[in-house]
Amino acid sequence: MTETSRERLRATFTEDAELYDRARPGYPNRMYEDLSGLVTLGPECRILELGCGTGQATVPLAATGSRLTAVELGPEMAGVARRNLTPYPRAQVVVGAFEDWPLPPDPFDLVFAATSFHWIDPAVRAARAADALRPRGLLAVVSTRHVKGGSEEFFADVQPLYEHFDPATPPGLRLSPAADIAPDDAELAGSGRFGPVEVRRYEWDLTYSSREYLDVLRTYSGHRALPAPARTGLLAGIADLIDHRYGGSITKRYLTELMTAERLA
Repeated sequence: MTETSRERLRATFTEDAELYDRARPGYPNRMYEDLSGLVTLGPECRILELGCGTGQATVPLAATGSRLTAVELGPEMAGVARRNLTPYPRAQVVVGAFEDWPLPPDPFDLVFAATSFHWIDPAVRAARAADALRPRGLLAVVSTRHVKGGSEEFFADVQPLYEHFDPATPPGLRLSPAADIAPDDAELAGSGRFGPVEVRRYEWDLTYSSREYLDVLRTYSGHRALPAPARTGLLAGIADLIDHRYGGSITKRYLTELMTAERLA
């Protein structure tokens, strides 16, 4: 992906913050439990979150009582995140791009990025994350992928719709089992700034009505970037498929990865 394409797609997330907040799923409780075993969360912990969105992962972290600063590119997203964080006065949201945000003099114990690290300029993201951490501080990068499972037949049946309305769709595309997807840890492992990378994986299912599923799709950058007529036709076809061939609901299987590494001293 070129830098221009990354910036264009990244900007689509700011277009409907309320929809994003309502539709996007959170993350498995087991992920937070594992994270708490790697870093001591609580009043003495300083957390920097990169790209908090509307706070799907921010709220559980703020609930630990940690001092949390979240940097969010979109003002609309940041506004919803602040609303969601109202019960947690030790959490703050600042608007800006992490690439340009001035790092404070006091380092952080944890730098956390949930489904956002890939939107940051790859030329600087690992180095700036390390710069923000104290020695032996922890970088935690969370990614979420759609994998084989759940309503498998539906995701095969929907493929022709994508091929028709989005010519960039690879023909015959099928989902891969989680076990076939290798962790993408090469960047951190090769950065020279972090120790050994650890990866923890969680598979989980969510069931959506047709309306709920279309709301999720409307938050995806690739769908939002389609020309309006193509997007309308694609979503209408998906809703018709769910309602008339799958009884009004489908189940989607997610793979969430928690990749962690300590900053070298």
